Amino acid sequence: MKRTLIKNARIINEGEIFEGSLVIEGEIIAEILRNQAEPAIPCQETIDARFHYLLPGIIDDHVHFREPGLTQKADIFSESKAAVAGGVTSIMDMPNVIPQTTSLEALEEKFKLGAEKSLVNYSFYFGATNDNLEQISQLDPQKVCGIKLFMGSSTGNMLVDRIDAIKKLFTHTDLLIAAHCEDQSIIQHNTELFKQQYGEDPGIHYHPYIRSEEACFASSSLAVKLAKETGARLHLLHITTEKELTLLENLPVSEKKITAEVCIPHLLFSQEDYDTLGSRIKCNPAIKKVTDRDALRKALHTHIIDVIGTDHAPHLPAEKEGGSLKAVSGMPMIQFSLISMMELVKAGVISLEQVVQKMCHTPAELYQLHKRGFIREGYQADLVLLNPQSEWTLSNSHILSKCGWSPLEGKKFSTRVEKTFINGQLIYNEGTIADSYRGQALQFRRT
Repeated sequence: MKRTLIKNARIINEGEIFEGSLVIEGEIIAEILRNQAEPAIPCQETIDARFHYLLPGIIDDHVHFREPGLTQKADIFSESKAAVAGGVTSIMDMPNVIPQTTSLEALEEKFKLGAEKSLVNYSFYFGATNDNLEQISQLDPQKVCGIKLFMGSSTGNMLVDRIDAIKKLFTHTDLLIAAHCEDQSIIQHNTELFKQQYGEDPGIHYHPYIRSEEACFASSSLAVKLAKETGARLHLLHITTEKELTLLENLPVSEKKITAEVCIPHLLFSQEDYDTLGSRIKCNPAIKKVTDRDALRKALHTHIIDVIGTDHAPHLPAEKEGGSLKAVSGMPMIQFSLISMMELVKAGVISLEQVVQKMCHTPAELYQLHKRGFIREGYQADLVLLNPQSEWTLSNSHILSKCGWSPLEGKKFSTRVEKTFINGQLIYNEGTIADSYRGQALQFRRT
């Protein structure tokens, strides 16, 4: 098998940064060498990574690649290209497509599409409905990343609104339940109030008041209550408010059954940014106050927030036109998630070690991924090489997502993803993508 030496890197892994080298042999990490140590066996290829950071590939637990049925916006091939260009090596894709991934047949079709089209490693959530518990019981826990529960309607309208159905789900599955939590009755009440005052499509500034803190907290607190009563494995997606943080425990993933994700847009933006970015940053749950954003950032220093995802959700530019009701919710983020977090490192918001913990290590632990998410001998060689001294401005020409836009256009960055390895293969190399490669279906260690 081919052996590749990545030498003189600054390796970020498991809470430390050290000078060292790494040997890839076939698909795996064969050796980790500190300082100037030489590999035990000569290598056919050497990459000099001096002045660069080497870290595990990013694991994004929350993406919408829009296939099947919505491929005018995005597809697995286009978005996995964007992912690999951003240093993301594994993704977990959501079920609100057409047809929705709420049957075993639809799930199997998505796995076939993943095998045919994805450059990155992949798994797919199975969507919960009010009446598909029997099919959930037949899922393979070593193949499926989790169950997606919409406790509040979003794109695709997969709302589970019967409390008896939610209780049955929490009681009868051992799989991770990834929940979108917004109380629909509160949202509907707020919608009618704002339409009465401001017309059929209130301005985008009203979005965080329609999909309010109250709506988020009511739904999240219900989910947490039910999880505690039943012992379910609950993962709260895209936490957006300071108040919701009070529902969570400051414990490592291994010591708790209720975990939480924060997404890149809610760490970067606040509702003040609606003035300049408008509906481009409209998402569900809504981007809220500066104090909420800052509380989420502060929580990254603890075990209260476990993982950083993207909620990568491409839409066509025309679909983003309008106000708080007519513009669709969601934005493409996966290609620029890692470098955005590196800007927060530069600003002193988070450390390099914490970025790797929240985007690589903890997702692997939380989902019990098999031999991924860490730089360890014997693990899959999913790796990213970063140049931390590359000043550049994001323009439209950089964007690989099919939708062709980003809310980050015009932003200056100081870090660039130079190389991305997936299962030992160099797939992204300084702007060039080996797009004939296909990633692997993720495997989970559950029993």
